[in-house]
Amino acid sequence: MTVSSISSATTAATSTTNSSSLEISSTDFLELMLEQLQNQNPLDPTDTNEYMSQLVSYASFDQLSAISDSLDSITSSLNSFMSTSSLSYISSTVEANGDTTMLSDGSATWKYDLDDDAALTTLTITDQDGNTVWSGSGETGEGSHTFTWDGTDSNGNTVADGAYTLSVSAVDSDGSTVSADTSVVGKVTGIASQDDGSTDLLMGDVSIDFDDILSINS
Repeated sequence: MTVSSISSATTAATSTTNSSSLEISSTDFLELMLEQLQNQNPLDPTDTNEYMSQLVSYASFDQLSAISDSLDSITSSLNSFMSTSSLSYISSTVEANGDTTMLSDGSATWKYDLDDDAALTTLTITDQDGNTVWSGSGETGEGSHTFTWDGTDSNGNTVADGAYTLSVSAVDSDGSTVSADTSVVGKVTGIASQDDGSTDLLMGDVSIDFDDILSINS
């Protein structure tokens, strides 16, 4: 099927519309369809089935656009609710998956879980630049353990408050590696909105994703 060109005025208007927006309204669509019918080739008129197919396609597009707008509105409302509800967590103590927490007032706490009994467990604490500030032995029994650091380096000097990372290395009696998972424990000091609209909890300079939170104690 061949469809003749739409009038120059309509073409110019359409070009202007396309340059400013990729979206068309229901009225725009119907006007374009009528223009197409008026300018069709009499020797090769618009096929009825094709015409109906275009109408059905647009109806589906219009509904999907409406659904998309509704979902955007719901997402915006949920993000706003999460941001508001997150304020209630400030000053609460949380445990979350991760290995970096804040040293505050000379104290930082982690938990680590050994998948099996170990013959030797080594705990290493590094600063934000990756420098090792403390290293020592940890618990070797299978299961969960709590480690609280007093903020002194391996030489006994007090280090500045800030974000520090704990790594756990454990081996069994055969020298095979024992898997270990770490979590951080600390007080929520604030909240932060991310670029994607989500909200994270803050432990000082450390950001905690809600998906990583294991427990919250008021």
